[in-house]
Formats: sequence, C-alpha cells, structure tokens
Amino acid sequence: MIYELRTYTVRQGTLPEVVKAASTVSRDIRKDDFGKLEGYWHSDIGPLNQVMHMWSYADLNERARLRAELARNPRWNSEYISLIRPHVMRQDIRLLTSVVGPAAPERTPNVYELRNYRTKTGAVRQWADHLVKALPVRERYSKIVGLWITEAPQPSEVCHVWAYTDLNHRAQVRAEATKDSAWAQFLKETAPLIEEMHSTIMIPAVHSPLK
Repeated sequence: MIYELRTYTVRQGTLPEVVKAASTVSRDIRKDDFGKLEGYWHSDIGPLNQVMHMWSYADLNERARLRAELARNPRWNSEYISLIRPHVMRQDIRLLTSVVGPAAPERTPNVYELRNYRTKTGAVRQWADHLVKALPVRERYSKIVGLWITEAPQPSEVCHVWAYTDLNHRAQVRAEATKDSAWAQFLKETAPLIEEMHSTIMIPAVHSPLK
C-alpha cells in the first residue's frame, strides 16, 4: 500500500471555496474510484491557507494508472479542475509507506496534528522503530492515527498524525506525556536523530473519512 499526502497552498481568502469544491464537486466525480480518500483537512495553526488530502493506492503502478484515468475524465477537468485552478498557488506531494495505521479515532469530532520530522541521513527507520516501541507508553494519553515514512520527495522524513478533541485536550495530553519517565526516555534517545521538526494543526472537512 502506498499513501499520497497532497498539500495545496491556496490564495488568501479562497480556502472555503476550495474545501467546498472538494466536498461537493470533487467527491461526486471521484468518489473512491481513483484512489481511496483517507482524510481531507485544512490548516489552522502552522502554514496557513493550505488543504491537505491523503489518498491510498495498492502500489505506485495503481496510482499511476488511476491518476491517468482521472486526468481523462471530462467532468473532472471541466467541473472541478477549472473551478479550483485559479485558487491554487502551489502543490506539494509526499509519497508515504505506512508503519502504523491509519486508524480512525474512536470519538469525533477532532482536531488533527500532522507532525513531520526530518531525520539525519539513514536514521529514519531507526526513529520510526523507536516510536513504535514507545507507543504503548504514549498511547496511555492519546492514540496515534498513523505513522508513515516518506519515500519521496524527502527520503529522511517521518510523518505522524494525532487526533485530539480540541486544542485544550492536546495541551493536556502533551503535558501529561512529558511527565512520564518512559516517554521522556524515548525523547532523550531519539533527539540526536532529528534535524528538523514541523507541526500543523488541521481541521477535517465535512467529507473527510477522518473526522
């Protein structure tokens, strides 16, 4: 299974229009016939004016085939692409392989946090393995939604997504986890492996499977 996380940066003030088009026109045309939609969000804290949508495919060959079919779909081009193209300033993609999940939270609604870490060259699998071992400790406080290793364009990157009922819940969970000696040990062991850390708070769209 391959996952694709697409991040679109849109013109200021157009975010509601882009999300609405995705929730209505795009969803009506695309459904899950051209890759399965795993989640669709817009950024709230972190990089602004962005939408993030994650799709899954059996493999890269299926992704290439389905995206080629979608590109030939007359409705896709005339009804959806023409609608959002004037608003999109930049498109970035990450091709990901799953280490954990994705798994939907038990309760909704949620806010989501995407954390992407660039590790030292050659250390990405080591960091991911450390987190997997430490998850029973971290999940005493909140459950992970998913953990992925980026295959392209940044091969030394891990992405992990967490769900919280709200930002107060996130603050509470992170404060409690920090006090846990076992989690503190994980942080100490893995800190030397990391070069950069980024975080984005995301709000799910109405059509997002992860809510």
